[in-house]
Amino acid sequence: MNRTAAQEAILRGVMDRWKAAVDAHKPEEAASVFTEDAFFQGLRPHSVGRQGVAEYYESQPIGLAADYEVLAARSLAEDVLLGYLDVDFSFTDRPTLQVTLSVVLRRIADEWYICHYQVSKLG
Repeated sequence: MNRTAAQEAILRGVMDRWKAAVDAHKPEEAASVFTEDAFFQGLRPHSVGRQGVAEYYESQPIGLAADYEVLAARSLAEDVLLGYLDVDFSFTDRPTLQVTLSVVLRRIADEWYICHYQVSKLG
């Protein structure tokens, strides 16, 4: 596996855990994918830490689902990875919301976590 493929595989592993928790409306499980001190910026004011992440996903409607496409993955340092994604959030009662997502992953021990999450609604 080449370096880019390995980086994308790491990113997909983390984002698949995130997606599964979001789709199942399990806010605490979604928050567990983030570091304890994660900076989180959804489409509302930012928060820092897992509690803010859990509260954000708790406030999301039942039936919310996320589909993503990896656009880029790059190593910033040995234990730090940048990911850039297109994400479609679908709802049961309104149109799909298309956003761009930047994440920074950090390896702690042998596990990767999101330490920075920034959503942008372009266009």
